[in-house]
Amino acid sequence: MDKRISYYMVFDTETANTMDDPMMYDIGGAIIDRRGHVYETFSFVIYDVFCADRALFDTAYYAVKRPIYEAQIADGSRRIVSIYTARQHLRMLCDKWNVRALIAHNARFDYKSTTRTLRYVTKSNARYFLPYGVPLWDTLKMAQDTICKQPTYIRWCERNRYLQKNGKPRATAEILYRYITLNNGFIESHTGLEDVLIEKEIFARCMRQHKKMRKSVW
Repeated sequence: MDKRISYYMVFDTETANTMDDPMMYDIGGAIIDRRGHVYETFSFVIYDVFCADRALFDTAYYAVKRPIYEAQIADGSRRIVSIYTARQHLRMLCDKWNVRALIAHNARFDYKSTTRTLRYVTKSNARYFLPYGVPLWDTLKMAQDTICKQPTYIRWCERNRYLQKNGKPRATAEILYRYITLNNGFIESHTGLEDVLIEKEIFARCMRQHKKMRKSVW
């Protein structure tokens, strides 16, 4: 590890149940630097939801992906672990890389999903999934204060009809990545690690702007 470099962890969760009470069944993450270079990744399927509570998993919007997950678990591209193991691994990586901040797109949702799933599985014996003291940053806010204010992005969203009801440009991870890569046919995977690898590009683009921006989720 080069101590001259600031390291970050981008993470993403996929969930079952409702948006108000999300239950995480997939979490992926990557250790990166401010330029988006990847140093380490992980991809976990959460046993406590995916296997131990099949009825809960079946409420997921992307429950049809179960056979894909099962094949990836079998070939080793994803690991199936308990929520305790996932939490321990994430915290270990934060210590190992001296992570400056945890990062997610619409990070408030990922904070909610990790926290509520842990409390559900452990009956609140354990209450917080993310490590104490590590800042939580939100690439949605970062993008809204940088990319989304650029005239080229605004015109591109207008041309492609990527607008909110109030006329402002949308800022989903999928749309931002389409703009960054000039690939308007890109479709988000909606799986943890794969989505992390597009969100880290959004983070890197925001950091390259050298503009004042909101970062913290709170």
